[in-house]
This record gives sequence, C-alpha cells and structure tokens, in this order.
Amino acid sequence: MGTKRIWEIDLLRAAAIVLMTAFHTVYDLNVFLGMDIVWHRGFWFWVGKASALIFIFISGISSGLGSKTVKRGLLVLGLGLGISAVTYFVLGDEYIRFGILHFLGACMLLSPALRKLPAWGLALLALTVACLARTVEEMTVSTFLLLPLGFKYAGFSSADYYPLIPYLAVFTLGIIAYKLYYYQRRSLFNFQAQSSIIAFLSRNSLLIYVVHQPLILGLLLLCKHLV
Repeated sequence: MGTKRIWEIDLLRAAAIVLMTAFHTVYDLNVFLGMDIVWHRGFWFWVGKASALIFIFISGISSGLGSKTVKRGLLVLGLGLGISAVTYFVLGDEYIRFGILHFLGACMLLSPALRKLPAWGLALLALTVACLARTVEEMTVSTFLLLPLGFKYAGFSSADYYPLIPYLAVFTLGIIAYKLYYYQRRSLFNFQAQSSIIAFLSRNSLLIYVVHQPLILGLLLLCKHLV
C-alpha cells in the first residue's frame, strides 16, 4: 500500500485478526482441551467464517494495491503447504489440504490475469462462481487433484477448507472494489481514523496468522498444567 495506509482496510484486516484469534481459541479449547464448546456450527462457526471472508475480500483489494502480488502469492502458498505438513502430524486425517492460506496464495497468483478483466466481467465471473457452488458441493469425484476447485472425494475431511469455488467470488469482489473505489490508493472517507495498533496488526497480519495458533495452544496447555 506504500507509505500512506488506507485506514479502513487496516481496520477491517485487524477486525478479521481479532475474530480469527477468538475462533481458534474456541477451537483449541474444544479439540485439544476437551471443553464442550460447539465451534463447527452456530455463533462460533460464523465468527470464524466472517474472519475468513474479510481476509479474502481485503486480499482482493490488496492485489491491486501491491506491487509484488505474485511473489507474495508464492510465499503464502508455501506457508500453506508448510501448515499442511505440520497438521498432517498433529491432526491426522483432518490435516489441512487446501485451507485459507492455500486459497489466498492461489488467488494472488491468479490476480494479474483477473485484474485485466473489466469490472462487469469480474462481476459476471463472481456470479458464475457463486452459482456453481451448490452443484460442485453436491458432486463427488475419485481424485484429490480437484480439491482446489471444490470437488471433494468420498470420505474427504479437513480442519480447514477454502476451495476456489465458491470463495473466488469473494476475492473477485475485492478486485472490483479496487477497480471502482481504491484505484487511487486512498481512503474513501474525508476523515482519518488512524491507529498505530490497528496499523501494526494489519501490516503484520500474515506473521500473526502463522504464529497465533501455536501461541494460543501453548498458552492454553500451560494454563491447564498450572491449574
């Protein structure tokens, strides 16, 4: 984003970090400490989902604001593969095959081509992807190779799964927002609401995403041991 940050984007990204941290804390309490907290539906499910959708939308906007989107996409995708390896040993069959980082990395790699489309073309793409969601969700294939697109095989299970169908629609909406509103690289508002804490969280969101889970789990296990 350059030296001048867009405060509402920072605010949304920081909000996503807070929601993500809350959701993963609840997840860890249930999965690793055995507490009776429902995280896979209801309130906490939507807290986690809201966090992911905000991240995806903001990533779409940022793909136009940044100058090294492909390089960053490779980094994010590499981190996603690293998380796949770690969760394979920690979660077994529930390991993350194509989670939010895999998805964001893939979208960043696709973004140079997507940004060449006009806003109406992107809107049509988003609508098409959204309309395909139900059909793809109900289909079962015999290979894991189509998991990134949203086609699951029998018995598929994963702790985190964000395929291109339907979530590419949200990323595409972010690119539309960039093309229509943020192409001038400035806030949409006539007032400033900068915060050093929010800017810090936003600027370091990827690092926070990578380290927050082991930190949360470590603190929870430490508290359990001390109690």
